Amino acid sequence: METLYKVAFSFLTGLGSINARKVIAYSGGAEAFFKEKKQNLLKVPGIGKNIIQKLDRNSALRDAEAELKFIDENAIKVAFYLDENYPQRLLNCADSPSTLYYKGEIDFNASRILSVVGTRNATEYGRGNCNKLIKALASHAEKTIIVSGLAYGIDICAHKAAMKYNLPTVAVVGHGFHLMYPAQHRKYAEEIIQSGAIITEFTSKSVIDPRHFVRRNRIIAGMSDATLVIESARKGGSLTTAEIANSYHRDVFAFPGRSGDIYSKGCNHLIKTNQAHLIESISDIEYILGWENDLGKKDAVQSRMFVELSSEEELIVDLLNNEGKLGIDMLSINLNLPMSRVSSLLLKMEFEGLIRALPGKIYSLTS
Repeated sequence: METLYKVAFSFLTGLGSINARKVIAYSGGAEAFFKEKKQNLLKVPGIGKNIIQKLDRNSALRDAEAELKFIDENAIKVAFYLDENYPQRLLNCADSPSTLYYKGEIDFNASRILSVVGTRNATEYGRGNCNKLIKALASHAEKTIIVSGLAYGIDICAHKAAMKYNLPTVAVVGHGFHLMYPAQHRKYAEEIIQSGAIITEFTSKSVIDPRHFVRRNRIIAGMSDATLVIESARKGGSLTTAEIANSYHRDVFAFPGRSGDIYSKGCNHLIKTNQAHLIESISDIEYILGWENDLGKKDAVQSRMFVELSSEEELIVDLLNNEGKLGIDMLSINLNLPMSRVSSLLLKMEFEGLIRALPGKIYSLTS
């Protein structure tokens, strides 16, 4: 029954992702929101009469009932932003969708996730760099999830390379599961589901709309540790994804190209304007993101054994041991400490080599 209310948020018009979280927090849950009186919702900061008047909760619930039938018939899974299966990195992005839909089996909260994007008009140079980099990632003990958008060019090259080298891959699409775009990539989508996942914020009632593909770029950027632009013209969707990733304080990488190449102009511009790190090999990504090898992790364990921890630091270590990774906001909530105090503790522990900071203000132990 609870799933009905989670799905219904996809059919509420005029509310938006940010306000959706506000009303859910105020009401005490998805179901509680749909039963809350309108006059009470007016007390929520940022929720005015205009928004309340446009909210048709009964219509959204009717649409959700029909969508649930489609979901059950097509073995689609639902990830609400308060659920454990929701990509936790997205929680640090204010405009992330409240509800996502996916097919496949994968851990969206794995320790290493890299988005790979680029032009639809990929050249031999771009495809070559894409294959070499993903092959290099596959040789490491800890597998990296490759995220892209299933589009022509670099996107599909990244998915195919990931599957070729036995890396899990996630395709973020700009439509519901009632169709697959482009249709020529349906066979690859079916293969991706076997070892990864297809994920979307759109329902079966959505139509193909160019704006939807721009919207899905924020999911590509937000669910990853970093975004790599393989090849791009001066304008294009991959540069939009890079811009969004930067706004989320995630790292962006770009392969440089020759100055005269049309499909290197975008990457060269990102590097020239300090919007992306120049990348020449996988070691550049590993160094900047702190993706240590197994030996480095063992050394970190040894160093932590000789550090005397305060009671608050011990609580942080215990939490990160249990959860693997946590954002500073969730640490603050679990510890019942103000954000300023938690930030100070994390900085001290990072200097001591106890923890490492990941993109999006997420923290994990160094081992």
